[in-house]
Amino acid sequence: MERWAAASTAAFAPTSDLGGFTRHGGRLAEARAAFPHAPEPWIDLSTGINPRPWPLRRVQRASLDRLPDPAEIAALERIAAQAFGADPAGVVAVPGADAGLRLLPYLTGARDVAIVEPTYSGHRAAWEVAGAAVRGIDRNELARCEAAALVVVNPNNPDGGVISPQQLRTLARSRWLIVDESFVETQPEQSVAAHVSDRMVLLRSFGKFYGLAGLRLGFVIAVPDVAVRLRAMIGDWPVSSDAVAIGSAAYADQAWRDITLARLLRDSRRLDRVLKNAGFATRGGTALFRLAETTDAHAWFRKLSAQGILVRAFDAQPTWLRFGIPGVQDCARLEAALL
Repeated sequence: MERWAAASTAAFAPTSDLGGFTRHGGRLAEARAAFPHAPEPWIDLSTGINPRPWPLRRVQRASLDRLPDPAEIAALERIAAQAFGADPAGVVAVPGADAGLRLLPYLTGARDVAIVEPTYSGHRAAWEVAGAAVRGIDRNELARCEAAALVVVNPNNPDGGVISPQQLRTLARSRWLIVDESFVETQPEQSVAAHVSDRMVLLRSFGKFYGLAGLRLGFVIAVPDVAVRLRAMIGDWPVSSDAVAIGSAAYADQAWRDITLARLLRDSRRLDRVLKNAGFATRGGTALFRLAETTDAHAWFRKLSAQGILVRAFDAQPTWLRFGIPGVQDCARLEAALL
C-alpha cells in the first residue's frame, strides 16, 4: 500500500528525489525555483482542475465591505443542493473540500478509521492530526472492514476507481462513512447525495469542475442534525462574499455544466491518445485527470518540468504520473514535450 511522501522544506534539485512535489499538485512556485530555465508560461497539469473555468463575475465592492450575510450563504447552499440532488437542510458550505474533511474526525467522534488507499493524502493527515488510529485498506477489504469510520474517495484520486452507490449505501449501515465526491461532477451517476443516511457524510468540491480552485469553496453533505452540529463548529461566516456570489451563479448554470462535461470527456480522450502515442499506459482517471504509467516516471517528471510542464509524481509509485486535462494549445505543447 502506498504511503504518501511528507512535505519537503528543502530546495528541490532535479538530481535528488522529488521531495515535496510528490505530496500534492499545485506547487508551481517551487517548480519555477527548481527549474529556473524552464520556458514561460508554465503549464500546470499537476492538479485535476478544469482548464476552462466557469466565466467569472466578481461581486460588487459593496458586498466586500461587509460580512457575508448568513441568509445569502443559506441561499447558496439551497442552490448547490439542487445541483447535487441533496436535501438543502443537510448541505453546509465550507472554505474548500479540504477544509471540510479536516473537521470530520471531530464531527464524527470516531477514534479509528480505515481509508481506501492510495488516495488523496489529506484524508490520512486529517485523522492522524486528530489522534485517530488510521489504517489504509484496498477495495477488496471493504466488506471485512470493522473500523468506526471508513473513508472512500469516489471517483478516486489518482486512479479514478469507483464504488457503486448501492455498495456505498450498504457500507454506511454499520459505521461512519465519509465519501469524498470531489470529482463526481465528471460521473454524476455515481453520487450518493440523494441518499445520505444517518452516519454518511459527503464532501463536494466547487473548484475542480468549475475551474476556480482559488475561490476556496466546498460543501459537506449530511443528514440535517449532523449539518446543524457542523454549522455550530464553523460559525456564521465560513465562506467569502465572492464564494457566495460566484458559487450561487455557477451552480444555477445547468447549461454550462452540461456543455463542460461533454467537452472534458472529449478532451480527456484526446489526452489518452497523446499519452499512448508517447508510450505511456493509461491506468485510469476521470474527465479531469489521467493516471499514466511509464518505466521511469520520475525522470519524465524532471524532463517535463525542464520544459515548463508540471505534472503530478508519486513517491512510492515511481512508474506513475498524473496528468491534468490540458487545453487545446497546451495539449500541443505537451505532445511536443513528450517526443
